[in-house]
Amino acid sequence: MRGAVFVAYSTVAGRLSGVVTTAEHASVHPALASLRRARELFLTGRQLPDGVPEDIVAAWKRARFFGVRPDVRDLAPDAPRHPVRPTESALLTAARPVLERIAPALGTGRAALVLTDERLRVLWATGCAADAPRCRDLSEREVGHNSAALALHTRRRAEVHGPEHFLDLWQDVSAVSVPVLAPETGRTQGTVTVASGLCAECRPHPGAALAEAAASAVEAELLARSRAAERVLLDAYLRAVREPGQAVVALDGRNRLVSEAAGELLSLEGLEGLERGVVALVRDVGRGVRSGFGDGVGDGDGDRAGTTTGPGSASALAPPTAADPTPSASYRIQLQDDSGCCATVTPVPHLGSVIGAVVVLEPAWQGPVTSAGRVVVGMAGRSVPWRHAVGRALELARSPEPLLLVGERGTGKTSLARELAASPLTLDAAEGELHADFGGLMDGHPLLVRHVERLAQPDTAALNSLLETHPGAPLLVTYTPGTPPGPCLQRLLDTLAARSVTLPALRERTPDIRELLPTLAPRPAPGQPPLTWTLDALRALEQHPWPGNVTELAHLVRALAERRRTTGPVRRSELPDPVREGPATRRLTPMEHAERAAILEALRRHGGNKARTAAALGIARATLYRKLRGYRG
Repeated sequence: MRGAVFVAYSTVAGRLSGVVTTAEHASVHPALASLRRARELFLTGRQLPDGVPEDIVAAWKRARFFGVRPDVRDLAPDAPRHPVRPTESALLTAARPVLERIAPALGTGRAALVLTDERLRVLWATGCAADAPRCRDLSEREVGHNSAALALHTRRRAEVHGPEHFLDLWQDVSAVSVPVLAPETGRTQGTVTVASGLCAECRPHPGAALAEAAASAVEAELLARSRAAERVLLDAYLRAVREPGQAVVALDGRNRLVSEAAGELLSLEGLEGLERGVVALVRDVGRGVRSGFGDGVGDGDGDRAGTTTGPGSASALAPPTAADPTPSASYRIQLQDDSGCCATVTPVPHLGSVIGAVVVLEPAWQGPVTSAGRVVVGMAGRSVPWRHAVGRALELARSPEPLLLVGERGTGKTSLARELAASPLTLDAAEGELHADFGGLMDGHPLLVRHVERLAQPDTAALNSLLETHPGAPLLVTYTPGTPPGPCLQRLLDTLAARSVTLPALRERTPDIRELLPTLAPRPAPGQPPLTWTLDALRALEQHPWPGNVTELAHLVRALAERRRTTGPVRRSELPDPVREGPATRRLTPMEHAERAAILEALRRHGGNKARTAAALGIARATLYRKLRGYRG
């Protein structure tokens, strides 16, 4: 054995890997007799000669560790450990037409063409290889070292010849395998193998070009089908989001299409949990349908993932049954995260496969709408802080008991209160002393008391007395925190604290601004388009701190709608100076505030032209730029 060369055939683009030499270098395959002798010594537990490739010896050792018998005769038992049904394989659906076109190129000799999945389970095979029996699983755990397992591991073309195999059955077989990669993700989908009689002296394997061509053609077919399936999923998504504000998510296990409304309802963790639950649900639906949905999403060994029910996941409320695997049926699921949403899942079929699903989300509460379909201002908004506050208020309002709405000036307390109670009698403490007999006024009807922080002490005492004698009175109270309350008011607030809801300020729910704008704008005149906004103007609105909250925004929208004479979307230049320029990013001194206001007014007068503004102010243009930068810190 001295001076011999052993080469483990793992050919990549015409190069050999795993070359081990002893005394000299050569580019020929080692003498098969020497390698056969080394294999016999290994199987009988004797010392191996020098120069046997380490990767070949390691492969033999793995086979022995896995308990593979070299003299096994039956490679296709009646009950395989991991059966693969053709209807479960998107790879086979794409590869079968390609392989059937290529198969005649094998000729009538002792050759075989084999397709495996990513777990090396044989999906399709034709021809024969050295009269060896067919095999259903080419993993090393089942049959030991082979070209398909090597190609899957290295993600490159690989060859294995004769005695490099562990099994006796394949001592006169040469095989070349090429991995099939997902065209967009690069994930290994399976392998294509060409096997023949022993041809170790031929490099590369005579079937290498055929295997490469087959793998490339299968990848091209996967890409074409993937793009077609993505288009089908996109079309289904677009049909679902035709209505403005619709919360829709489309999933296929690889891609996500999320509407703006759905993004506001779900956190990233909630979206990932929804995807896991929907993938599992649609896989159940597609048991009787060829399903390529969610390839690669599941547990570690590729088995079907079960529907999860942990935090941020989806649990099936109406799971499909084996008797109804209709891919077009819809199913209701309940999200178990903090969003409290329900969802309707509709599988999306394509060419006999379930390629994804469209999910329509519904919040736990639905804001009432007017007969014209316009969202009521008091309910408009889908941000998490607003949704939680309104959901809590709706929950408390189900029972006719006192309810306290707390929030800054202009946050929408009164608007929400009028949606929670049907036609309440309204009293406003800001208009002076009420001198009211609250019990007589209510007479079983809901009563709304606005600005309770401004109640005169006698009126506050009257409310406290009412709640002592009628703790279940249908009373709604709005409160704007400010100066510390007196003892009598504090007693009233403490009584109502258990049934209170704090509404977030508009600066805490800026995603809702885009939904509020059409509800705040006056109805356009007949034949006139509604008020719309450029993206730049919307960004300015969302960056403004809105100290007056929704009330301030409403005044701005109505003023713009009444005074503008131009057509088209509202531009940023049309907004008031403080909104257009954005807030200062640092605390300004009184002098800087005055100076900034003067500059903004000059900019407005000159249409934003900084050269004219600088000239009008009597300062250099560079000074103007420096001051504007300084206001932003």
